[in-house]
Amino acid sequence: MRAVLFERFAEVPEVREVPTPQPPDGAVLVRVEATGICRSDWHALAGHDPDVRVPHVPGHEFAGIVHSLGAGVSGVEVGQRVSAPFVYACGVCEPCRRGDQQVCLDQRQPGFTRWGSFAEYVVVERAAVNLVRLPDQVGFDAAAVLGCRFGTAFRAVTAVGAVRAGEWVVVHGCGGVGLSAVMIAVAAGARVLAVDVSPGALELARSLGAEVVLNAGPVPAPVPGPIEVSPLVTAIRDLTGGGAHLSLDALGSEATCAASIAGLRTGGRHVQVGLLPPALGLPAVPMHLVVGRELRLLGSHGLAAHAYPQLLSLVASGRMRPERLITGIIGLDQAGAVLAAVGDAPPTGITMVYPGRILDDGGTHGL
Repeated sequence: MRAVLFERFAEVPEVREVPTPQPPDGAVLVRVEATGICRSDWHALAGHDPDVRVPHVPGHEFAGIVHSLGAGVSGVEVGQRVSAPFVYACGVCEPCRRGDQQVCLDQRQPGFTRWGSFAEYVVVERAAVNLVRLPDQVGFDAAAVLGCRFGTAFRAVTAVGAVRAGEWVVVHGCGGVGLSAVMIAVAAGARVLAVDVSPGALELARSLGAEVVLNAGPVPAPVPGPIEVSPLVTAIRDLTGGGAHLSLDALGSEATCAASIAGLRTGGRHVQVGLLPPALGLPAVPMHLVVGRELRLLGSHGLAAHAYPQLLSLVASGRMRPERLITGIIGLDQAGAVLAAVGDAPPTGITMVYPGRILDDGGTHGL
């Protein structure tokens, strides 16, 4: 099969011919119809994830068609339209037994601990626990987005963040997961303030229902003084009448994490969604505000397969349209270069890769 492969970290991956994997016992092989480029994939390429071993095929949010079955798989047929969360859970450990498969103690992750979906085929392990069947009304594009960014944002906003109608929700970082959080919070009846440095990303956030958008400007050099009186945090508190009830760091940086916490009102909730790999250094957290304002700091990591039906029903009914976040489509041959550029210039919205298609103009389309 053709796959995007890198043999050294921090180099542009290339499309190679590699052996088509065979599904092991309990697994299925999926023909990939659509797969998204995510900042987490860039962290893998950059060498920030100790679980990644080269040579490696990245990619972890995808949808496709069941191609073949491993031994022992039942209740699944070749030709079914499917997706899967980016955590392949075991189904038997303590977190799995209580329904928290997204933090399985024996998790396996396509694109990180295993070869991923920037390829014509990908293996879904432990299919009985992790395979998600798609309604006919949900396209491959939308389903692929659910596999990481939209699914992650859905749980972060609704379950972990426990959003309530009328609350101010501040989203720091309007990439794929941030824009997903904007759409979901708006649908929940919240008032949303979106923060980013890209005018294009902020315009897209506004089109998705953000009531206020705020350009954070270039990241300033550290200066003496508490984060809570910085211009960005002061603006957030002024615009929301005292600070956010719920705030999300959807990017994953020391600056966005600290600003998200500092922009909360008393008793507010911060949800960390964007990755903060230890390889990039441990972030400074304004704990004096956490104590003084009795803030709650929460983490959110994906969405378990058993939680997909509620989200899929919302997408199938048209109440949520994750495909609106897709701003570009490319072929497999362009995926390596686009992925390598994410660290320097995060794309606005979501770029979707079609591994099985040859696009007429060489592979790059804007939507």
